[in-house]
Amino acid sequence: MIAKKIRLGDILIEEKLITQEQLERALKIQKELNYTKKLGEILIEEGFVTQKELLKALSKQLKIDFIDLYGADIDFDKLVKKYPLNILKAANAIPFKEDEDFLYVATSDPLNYEALEHLERTISLKPIKIYLALQEDIEVIFHRVEILKQTKEIVEEVKKELKTEGVKKEGEESAVMKLIVLIIKDSILKRASDIHIEPDEKEVIVRARIDGVLHENFVFDLEIYNALASRIKLLGNLDISEKRVPQDGRFSFTIEGKIYDFRLSTTPTIYGESLVMRVLDREKVLLKLEELGFEEENLNTFIELIHSPHGIILITGPTGSGKTTTLYAALNEIKNITNKVMTAEDPVEYRLPLVQQIQVNEKIGLTFAKAVKSFLRQDPDIILIGEIRDFETLNAAAQAALTGHLVFSTLHTNDAPGAIPRMVQMGLKPYLIADSLIGVVAQRLVRKICPYCKTEIKPPLKLIEKVKKYIPQNTKFYGGKGCSKCDFTGYFDRTMISEILVIDDMLAKMISENANKVEIVEYAEKKSSYQPMLVDGISKVVKGITTLEEVFRVAKEK
Repeated sequence: MIAKKIRLGDILIEEKLITQEQLERALKIQKELNYTKKLGEILIEEGFVTQKELLKALSKQLKIDFIDLYGADIDFDKLVKKYPLNILKAANAIPFKEDEDFLYVATSDPLNYEALEHLERTISLKPIKIYLALQEDIEVIFHRVEILKQTKEIVEEVKKELKTEGVKKEGEESAVMKLIVLIIKDSILKRASDIHIEPDEKEVIVRARIDGVLHENFVFDLEIYNALASRIKLLGNLDISEKRVPQDGRFSFTIEGKIYDFRLSTTPTIYGESLVMRVLDREKVLLKLEELGFEEENLNTFIELIHSPHGIILITGPTGSGKTTTLYAALNEIKNITNKVMTAEDPVEYRLPLVQQIQVNEKIGLTFAKAVKSFLRQDPDIILIGEIRDFETLNAAAQAALTGHLVFSTLHTNDAPGAIPRMVQMGLKPYLIADSLIGVVAQRLVRKICPYCKTEIKPPLKLIEKVKKYIPQNTKFYGGKGCSKCDFTGYFDRTMISEILVIDDMLAKMISENANKVEIVEYAEKKSSYQPMLVDGISKVVKGITTLEEVFRVAKEK
């Protein structure tokens, strides 16, 4: 144990991470709170220091090594059975290794001497050796231990059923099916968009992507994995005997009276097949443009673009940035009985009324490019191409736009201006880009602050410094404390941040003359309504919709 007592404030001042004035302010706040909060918590909350900076300083001063708990080989079964969770939580510590001499413990608060000494006396016959770890990593471990306790009963039922070779009463649902229902229902109630079932060396981990971020929901023993994977594959009409190649399937499930569609994907890994179920909520596709999160100026610009008579409109961004939702919302806005809309998608995720949808199938030669060429003989007004991946598809889109059709598609670029050099790299002549492209939207999804636990906060000063030119004086910042409604994340639901580049006559001329991206951005920022995505994100921070940390998670400074 640590014998030498050192004051945290002195360490941080010595490391030049905080000033004497900042320390005095934090001590004053601590006194006002009647010492119910630790000094480190207050310094982080006030934005004077980040947790990583604090741990780095402690590591240097106390000569305690830092450990990445994700890389540690933790025996969770032993953790559950051997160590009382209340004592570990009081010390904010995770035992991660044991040898003949020491019990090795990771904590984010090495100055919590009393709790650590109590832990040493209570759970170990050996002295403990302390390592530093991030608080969020420790919380994840505690969460996993609680999950293991909660799911133990149903897992035992599955194991019992496997031993009796699935013998059950007539009309009774199998334990494996009960487990699948539990996984799906739990994920949907938490608003998950994807469910990941991943075998590891010793266990099966079930994670759900909620508001764009993966969260661990369940951890099961490896012996139930085969039964679980086979039953899910049967739901998706996949070949349960084939485990060497990826497979794709689809199924529907009713949860609390509402029908959900699931797109199932399997991929072989060294420990078994990784299964991912994409949750397709039929109601989400009916979003209106006003509900996506466009700021007023960008919304008006986008509505004007989608009502153009012809040309290409591109939506850009990484996978999972809401491009398909934006495209469907645009089609919902402009489709009607007087125009014909045709789409080529891979896969068709949602069925749209008044829209002719085609599922591309490269195995039989039905590519995006061939689908678009066939569309032109069907007299469409509007064409949607799921994704432009190659020159053939890009050229077909350009030809369709030049012959009087409005074409929507997606492209993988980091920002809106980047779409133009990307199209050139793919082989389309600059003059064809200039003549066919009318606008590019780049977007990302950011998590919204949970309305149930929203509170005023002070972000790290370093973050505020980065964006102070965009932030009015006396701006109040908000964040979520974490509550049962948001699963203690502080965030609930997502909204879009975006940037829109409209191709005017001057930009078209620059593109035809092969202008580079820097020249395009300089012109767009000075002469048109284009503003980088970061500005849109900061606007939502100022309005109290999201946080600076969340904006910087998905967007970067120009």
